[in-house]
Amino acid sequence: MRGVGPGRGQRPGGRREPLEALLARLLERDREDLPFATVDHARARRVGAPEVVYAEGKTPAQVAGIARRIVARSGHCLVTRAGEAAQAALRRDFPRSRVNPLARTVLVGRAPAGVGRVCVVSAGTSDLPVAEEAAETLAALGSRVERLVDVGVAGLHRLLARSPAVRRANAVVVVAGMEGALASVVGGLTARPVFAVPTSVGYGSSFRGLAALLAMLNSCAPGVAVLNIDNGFGAAFAAHRVNALAAGKRTAARRKATRRPAARKRPAARPPAGRKR
Repeated sequence: MRGVGPGRGQRPGGRREPLEALLARLLERDREDLPFATVDHARARRVGAPEVVYAEGKTPAQVAGIARRIVARSGHCLVTRAGEAAQAALRRDFPRSRVNPLARTVLVGRAPAGVGRVCVVSAGTSDLPVAEEAAETLAALGSRVERLVDVGVAGLHRLLARSPAVRRANAVVVVAGMEGALASVVGGLTARPVFAVPTSVGYGSSFRGLAALLAMLNSCAPGVAVLNIDNGFGAAFAAHRVNALAAGKRTAARRKATRRPAARKRPAARPPAGRKR
């Protein structure tokens, strides 16, 4: 409760404030009420990243309004599932924003410096919208991204030729539709966590991603965690947390290895016995 008023739970006049009122006042400082949204400014402190705006179902004016509030407090804001109208509104308000039309993402402001490495693997070109959503989310959160595109199991040699990229990453995001087999293959090639995203790409019996989802959930490869259909954002957020932890540990280990121990002073040599100084 430090930093609130002149004392803990104490008002300027010396009277104690009820605990409920004190907590409410604390929470109000991290919340901004709009007619159409309640902006959570404490999100970055709690989970490590500012609130992300999901644009689908919101008007362009609502998307831009929420983004302005987040940028004012956090310095940057990621918008996902942004249609053309939302993209145009954000471009008007933030001319230097980074728009990825394929991913339907907009990054307003500057992302944190990239650390570590996450590999985003997509089975086919049709899976790229979801894979790009994952890649853009990772970059906005502060992870370095390496992309492997169109390396599905119909031509397995394409993945095997680039498997070192999978193994050197701290985490892997695999995006695949159809039968979703790529996640199991990648899970058998690396000791890193694999976050599998089924996509709604496929013919009738794929049931808009359900076939790939069930296949990934039944993977025999250990270490494969499965996200919802087309949820590139969710996979990226989970992979970033793993990557950030791994990169932090390696940085700490390097600092420890380069730190030289303090030189010990040698005791003064004693003269031989029987000899006067």
